[in-house]
Amino acid sequence: MIKKNQGKLNFINYLSDFLVFFTSYFFASYIRFGIYNGELTLEEAWSGRYVFLIFLFSIFMVMMFYIFNIYKPQRKRRIRDEAADIIIYLLFGIILGSSGLYFTKSDVFSRLTIAMYYGFCVFFLVLKRIILKRYLFKMREQGYNQKHIVVIGNGILAKEYIEEVKANKEFGYSIDGYVSKFEKEELGKSLGSYEELDSILSTYDVDELIVALEPHETHFIKKIIEISEKQGVRISIIPFYNAYIPSHPTIEEIGNCKLINIRTTPFDNILNSFIKRTSDIFISLIGIILTSPLLLFISIGILLTCGKGPIIFRQTRVGLNKKIFTMYKFRTMKQNDYEDSGWSTKDDSRKTIFGSFLRKFSLDELPQLFNILKGEMSLIGPRPEIPYYVEKFKEDIPMYMIRHLVRPGMTGWAQVNGYRGDTSIQKRIEYDIWYIEHWTIQLDILIIFKTVFGGMINDEKVGKQT
Repeated sequence: MIKKNQGKLNFINYLSDFLVFFTSYFFASYIRFGIYNGELTLEEAWSGRYVFLIFLFSIFMVMMFYIFNIYKPQRKRRIRDEAADIIIYLLFGIILGSSGLYFTKSDVFSRLTIAMYYGFCVFFLVLKRIILKRYLFKMREQGYNQKHIVVIGNGILAKEYIEEVKANKEFGYSIDGYVSKFEKEELGKSLGSYEELDSILSTYDVDELIVALEPHETHFIKKIIEISEKQGVRISIIPFYNAYIPSHPTIEEIGNCKLINIRTTPFDNILNSFIKRTSDIFISLIGIILTSPLLLFISIGILLTCGKGPIIFRQTRVGLNKKIFTMYKFRTMKQNDYEDSGWSTKDDSRKTIFGSFLRKFSLDELPQLFNILKGEMSLIGPRPEIPYYVEKFKEDIPMYMIRHLVRPGMTGWAQVNGYRGDTSIQKRIEYDIWYIEHWTIQLDILIIFKTVFGGMINDEKVGKQT
């Protein structure tokens, strides 16, 4: 059973991560002081005092990873999410460690050594997890490392759950059978009826019960929970209103009444909101400073190519809580009468050659750094739409207005997945809502990386528009 092996797997994780943290220093210092000249010799860099500090730091990082649940078994978690966690928490740990050395006036490591150490750690930690996931996937395909599940119910919800498990064998879930009042052959092995659940759990070595009852069967839940608790078996419930619940609902209490709030966002948390806004201010300020020469060059180019009209194109958009704001972009078209309702296309005749170039590399979006600084937008979020289309889409597309629960973004999850410009609005909304429900600072960092390394370049045609 998986319970018996989890402790061993956890120990292997702790030890292997410790070895990565510890040995990465030797790789980094060898390159810094063994191959290139440095302020220390290689012997000095590997002396007892430096090695001891890295030893302590390695223990500290394993403890930090443990505290932040990096080692918590999460079969459904993707490697990119784990990589994002590693990038964030390791950087945080290095900043803390460096600050501690500075304030205690202890030995300070070479900045280049620290940068290379960080790179080696990230590379080997992610590589280790990729190899481990591949190994566990192979083991699970052969029937090992399985989590044994019994499903309660035989309706649509039970069928959907069983099909999802069968379609994702890498999760390592083994469905031993189902329990229901009536048998359905297509669901697999029937273990008996609800009344027999106590004896079923005594017979089978079950890791978890999945309760997937239909609305008319919910009166069985009380007895099912009592039996599962008596047998010491974990239980998860798929509610019959499953289709309406977001990924991370919140629960409030009024006396004995528990309220499921299905439309909260991670940004309702003050700390999350503070982190998001602080990072937006910092990044937008740095971005404006670093791109100021480019902003000047683009402004001159627009003056020379776009003819009549201002350099900055201002357009009304709908933002956080449906508030109207003015979004800034570099002008890429000749002045026209359709700016408040015209949706540009790839072959739009209004665009100039220079404007097409700006759009090709998303340079026309740079003035939105000022929108971010003002608090009207965020660096990452759903792209804002003009009021004309908001009124149109909210009638035609379910859950469209949910995207206005957060600040609109300069780039977003939909855009880095290919849904930008003249593409499926339905798919864009799906990705926007997924982002809102699953936001983490790690996800924002992933989107920034995907934007910089590919997301900024689109299939815009550069040349004379016809």
